[in-house]
Amino acid sequence: MRILVTGGAGFIGSHLAERLARRGDTVVIVDDFNDYYSPRLKRANADAALAAGDVSLAEGDIRDARFLESVFEGPGFECIVHLAARAGVRPSLADPRLYVDVNLHGTLNLLELARREEVARFVFASSSSVYGLDPTPFREDARADSPVSPYGATKRAGEVLLASYRNLYGIRSCVLRFFTVYGPRQRPDMAIHKFTRAMLSGGAVTMFGDGSSARDYTYIDDIIDGVTAAVDTDFDWEIINLGNSRKVALVDMIDAIARAAGEEPQVERLGDQPGDVPATCADISKARRILGFEPKVSFEEGIKRFVEWYKRAKSEGLVS
Repeated sequence: MRILVTGGAGFIGSHLAERLARRGDTVVIVDDFNDYYSPRLKRANADAALAAGDVSLAEGDIRDARFLESVFEGPGFECIVHLAARAGVRPSLADPRLYVDVNLHGTLNLLELARREEVARFVFASSSSVYGLDPTPFREDARADSPVSPYGATKRAGEVLLASYRNLYGIRSCVLRFFTVYGPRQRPDMAIHKFTRAMLSGGAVTMFGDGSSARDYTYIDDIIDGVTAAVDTDFDWEIINLGNSRKVALVDMIDAIARAAGEEPQVERLGDQPGDVPATCADISKARRILGFEPKVSFEEGIKRFVEWYKRAKSEGLVS
């Protein structure tokens, strides 16, 4: 299969490109290597994917329609996996226009090309952020119409835009709502990465709120299992949660990192942050039924693997 992976030099995208290439697919990565976090880390991610098999890289911005048109020249794509986006709840509060520009205009450009080039299927990476303050566990049939951040709003809007193209042009589509993905190559701005860096450098861990907020942390290998299954499934239209279906409180996450790192955490307590939600947790019964999805990596094991990766990456100068 010939597959386009946008955001393919990022955390999730590079793992996916590797997985697809190692099983024999032809993969084209699109990434703009922006400075949201270290382009050097993303270059290393891309190099790992490029070494995995039949993988090529097209460097450019998904907001640039002419650039994307050039990517579609030559053999056609059988599937688009659209992962590229401006990510993060808190940064979206500071620059909502950028999030709308990238996450909506970029998605529209890809949908237009999918329509024109008659791409067989489209897999869209969404987020648990669309559920906002809905009660957990989150189910796909929830209204999901009250996200509490511009980031969550752009992801929900992207889902609706995709639905309109499915209705108008018959683009067979699958929306995957990811739940707090972590593991090797995780973005440096995410809590597990930040806390590990702080503990191993002797710094303080910043804990917002009283530590009772909880997230459904999902290990990268399990997420890639789910995305790959979605690529291989001939959907008409589906929205599917991909999570671990287990809540982990913030204080317990800090303790797990401390144990894996062999450090005593210094915790700096601050107030609640705008845009944060009390808890996330996925109902994954639909993913189990349709994708055969079953998370395999426990949170404790995943944290151990991440800390080991972080130490190696730091020794190689890829992380600070």
